[in-house]
Amino acid sequence: MNGGVEVVGRYVDVTIGGRQCRVYVEESGSGIPVVLLHTAGADSRQYRHMLADASLADKYRLIAFDLPHHGKSSPPDGWWQEEYLLTRSTYIETVRVLVAAMGLDRPIVVGCSMGGSLVLHLALEHPEEFRGVLGFSGAARVQGRFMDWSLRPDINANQSVPSWTYNLMAPMSPENARREVWWIYSQGGPGIYRGDTYFYSQDSDIEDRVASIDTSRCPVHLWTGEYDYACRPVDTLRTLELNPGIVGGILPGIGHFPVAENYPAVRDLIHHTLNAITDAQ
Repeated sequence: MNGGVEVVGRYVDVTIGGRQCRVYVEESGSGIPVVLLHTAGADSRQYRHMLADASLADKYRLIAFDLPHHGKSSPPDGWWQEEYLLTRSTYIETVRVLVAAMGLDRPIVVGCSMGGSLVLHLALEHPEEFRGVLGFSGAARVQGRFMDWSLRPDINANQSVPSWTYNLMAPMSPENARREVWWIYSQGGPGIYRGDTYFYSQDSDIEDRVASIDTSRCPVHLWTGEYDYACRPVDTLRTLELNPGIVGGILPGIGHFPVAENYPAVRDLIHHTLNAITDAQ
């Protein structure tokens, strides 16, 4: 249900790492562009409530896309010949290439989990390309999620991975929303969740550089739920200590997937943050 908001899906052809990729994009609204980055091993369906938010769509052009290998975005040709590992450079390139291909003028970027960590890299390395960023469940350093067990042939990853991530959500978040997060994770490709967490836990550490983010050029907002034990609250608080210009904190009664597990609980924060970033420009 979209509450009267028209959500349109289409494909965008881009070149990433020298390879052709067909990327699925959904969008709604018009105005200032806002790019939405899904979590590891999932897809853009996590943002369906935000895309259907009429008061956001009146002011912002909301754009959610499936990374290659995810959702409706197929892997690039030859994917079966290599191990899938999402690296920092590839992730950054993917976002920048899609922004350019869609002709977006300095979008705001909202990301969760690995996307919540990536927004720090975008603000650090390409502040002139983005109006500002909002990260959920991200930090300058996150450790402990990159593991090989999901590749074992005696484990049903389509059951175990969604169940592993299900426990990251707050018990008071609506059950239907938590079950939907589980369902999305059950449909991930083999090894994709593991490959995404390579970036999240192995290739995203910028604790020694996060203080260099100039938040006057690219405002940064960073929030983590109190029930999150993938990106722990202490991890996000540590990031805020390293760069006092970053606005953020801990969300009570929320877990690792704020926008997907309990959108009503974070809706006002999202509205306020997007407006604050827009008004600061």
